[in-house]
Amino acid sequence: MPTFRYTAVDLTGAKKSAKQDAPSAGALQLELLEQGFLDIKIKEFSSWMKIEITKKKVPRKEVMHFSRQVGVFIQAGIPIMESLDVILGETTDKQMKKVLTEIIMSLKAGDTFATACARHPEAFPNYYIGILRSAELTGTLDTSLAQLSEYMERDAEARGTLTSALIYPAVVAGMSVVTVFILVLFVMPRFVVFFKSFNAKLPLPTRMLLSVSAVFSHWWLVAVAVIFGFFALIFFMRRNSAGRYLLDQTFLRIPVIGGLIQTAVLERICRVLSTLVKSGVSLPEAMTVTSQSASNTVYSRALNVVREQVMQGQGLAGPLSLSGLFPGAALQMFRVGEESGTLDQQLNIAAKFYGRELEVKVKRFTGLFEPILIVAMGLMVGFVAIALISAMYGIYKQVKVG
Repeated sequence: MPTFRYTAVDLTGAKKSAKQDAPSAGALQLELLEQGFLDIKIKEFSSWMKIEITKKKVPRKEVMHFSRQVGVFIQAGIPIMESLDVILGETTDKQMKKVLTEIIMSLKAGDTFATACARHPEAFPNYYIGILRSAELTGTLDTSLAQLSEYMERDAEARGTLTSALIYPAVVAGMSVVTVFILVLFVMPRFVVFFKSFNAKLPLPTRMLLSVSAVFSHWWLVAVAVIFGFFALIFFMRRNSAGRYLLDQTFLRIPVIGGLIQTAVLERICRVLSTLVKSGVSLPEAMTVTSQSASNTVYSRALNVVREQVMQGQGLAGPLSLSGLFPGAALQMFRVGEESGTLDQQLNIAAKFYGRELEVKVKRFTGLFEPILIVAMGLMVGFVAIALISAMYGIYKQVKVG
């Protein structure tokens, strides 16, 4: 019998964490619900001797289509097992096919649909599982799956907009770096030999350029090691909670880029929270799922603090304003939603607002970044040209005088 580790909240509001044997995660969840526990999170326990290999991510497009298809089948009155069998036969993605096969096996073992999906974080994010659990309890699985499909489609569009807008600046920046390395490591050393053959007195720009070239030519391994070390440090910091928090905090403070990141995070938070609340998930649980889904640890920690204050009866807008991370416009929408009982609608409006803001800021960022790159490239090429031409002209004058 497998062993599971679970965390839950009892009737007094105290958190409990323990390990327990059970036939399946679904059976354990039902047992805990009967005991009056809430906010249940279950994970199969693995000993330290078992090494878990990171699973490949399932494309979001596949999960989006899966959600839409299951929702339509359930709405048509087709049992979920038959629906999954049909979808499995039509799926072409190998990773998604494997996930569907394991979900069907979990359902046959007695797991709920949400619990079966929760076993596959490579396909289903935290907010997805939170909505499924609420939908199963309220009997609105078909409408919730349709909402999830719509959300994932909008999220994919936002990601696509951001990615396509950043491709051109990234390519130009990469070509600039490659050009600098070619000039410094391969072109300039040849000119050094040429200038030495004339024993010429070189002007200051040329001497500066040759000095830079000499440093990189002799210490290029050190430069590569420094660059590699920098990216390795970033990688390991991203895997550590304290390091990731520091990085996210730093990026938020960078001019222009920080505003872009903040808008993207706000759009994601509002959209996920709106989808959860609309699906009937309780606000404290929705806050937990949203904090786990936020792509920035600064906002994740702030949302966890807000969740505790919400459970104490302080509302949502007030604690969010104390965090200092949410603009006045968003707070006003949240406050109106709380007072009028239309929080899900106001969150959806806020998500659309920040979605449009993100598009505007991305265009503004690329519009600002492109001329800066062009000017930087022009200055660099101009400096190299002046350095070489002035040196050639000086040599010509010395040869002519000689």
